[in-house]
Amino acid sequence: MPAAPRPNLLILGGTTEASALAVAVAARGLAATLSYAGRTAAPRAQPVPVRIGGFGGAAGLADWMRERAITHLIDATHPFAARMSEHAVAGARQAGVPLIALGRPAWRPVSGDRWTHVPDIAGAVAALPSPPERIMLALGRMHVDAFAARPQHRYLLRFVDNPSILPGLPHHDLVVDRGPFTEDGDVALMRAHGIQRIVCKNAGGTGAAAKLAAARILGLPVVMIDRPTLPPRLEVETVAAVLDWIDHGADRGV
Repeated sequence: MPAAPRPNLLILGGTTEASALAVAVAARGLAATLSYAGRTAAPRAQPVPVRIGGFGGAAGLADWMRERAITHLIDATHPFAARMSEHAVAGARQAGVPLIALGRPAWRPVSGDRWTHVPDIAGAVAALPSPPERIMLALGRMHVDAFAARPQHRYLLRFVDNPSILPGLPHHDLVVDRGPFTEDGDVALMRAHGIQRIVCKNAGGTGAAAKLAAARILGLPVVMIDRPTLPPRLEVETVAAVLDWIDHGADRGV
């Protein structure tokens, strides 16, 4: 019986979990490529080769994996990267490559939280009050322009990079900073800007949770955008589980 091919991984990244997996597979000496969508101008250095940019949909992803003899696909994208996750499921099926998703548990409210759940960005815009407020948009840069529909508010934005095009919001302040953030730091930031409400996505994990603890301390309401529905796939929440899947699970089709 011929030996199984040596693992050659494609990691769809952009998250702290993807970076942790890249470190783990590099320590094992496994061949791997970490792929970014390209929304961060200067991503952190990684111990494995990196590619940046899209694949051209599910078919393009499948072709890319076939051409490079990829043996395992790991979707470690952001929980809100729904289209990429859909392409990963379809592309893996087309290429005959086993797929696993490395995710993080969603945040859940605890005592003292004041959350309003909404399904999407449009729901978050609609949930804002009419009287002017100072609102922190903890959303990254992709969706903030939608809040121009509520121009009476002053918005606090926190981006990883300086934007090449200024946000289309008439009243805003911009902080350029890279997480993970701390509870004390976010309390100080919100107090300094007089924040009265926060809008964020339910990204989960620990790296961006400080703003929720700060909101709890300050008694601020949070507009929480719930996660999109993703296609069925095998999902785990630890790097160790992915490594075990590579060692023992993928060849069984699980």
